[in-house]
Amino acid sequence: MRSIVAPLAALLAVVCMCDGVKFGQLCSGNPNNNRRSSDRWGQGHYGARRGGRDHQGLDIVCSDGSEVIAPFDVTLHGKLTVYSDPRKAVINSGINLRGAGLCFKLFYVNPDRTSGSVRKGERIGTMLPMQSVYPEITSHVHVQMCDRSDPTGYF
Repeated sequence: MRSIVAPLAALLAVVCMCDGVKFGQLCSGNPNNNRRSSDRWGQGHYGARRGGRDHQGLDIVCSDGSEVIAPFDVTLHGKLTVYSDPRKAVINSGINLRGAGLCFKLFYVNPDRTSGSVRKGERIGTMLPMQSVYPEITSHVHVQMCDRSDPTGYF
């Protein structure tokens, strides 16, 4: 049994490193990219239940109005629409990004611009007022991979 434990542990470590890419700070005021845990609206981990569906991203704590920061050098690939519900219009914005070999989306962000390049640590935009739509939620940036795979290993 011991003879397979060490190789299996090494393999899992390689798989979990996700090619060595790690997200840098995403939000001013949250240098460690703390994740949203549980609040009255649910949980922020990948795969959390959302009614009849699964949460397809990871929620990183970010206070309303905070600066959203490039986690590594990225290129901006257009603004995105988060919701079709007009009652959520005030937080209905995000941005498509590519960088470090990854394609991902940030929800609930008002981007300063929607194309071009942004260097690691530079401002991408502003966190939208999530509390106005979801009172008492832990305000957060939702990180979703373009292929909807689990982003957790990159944090």
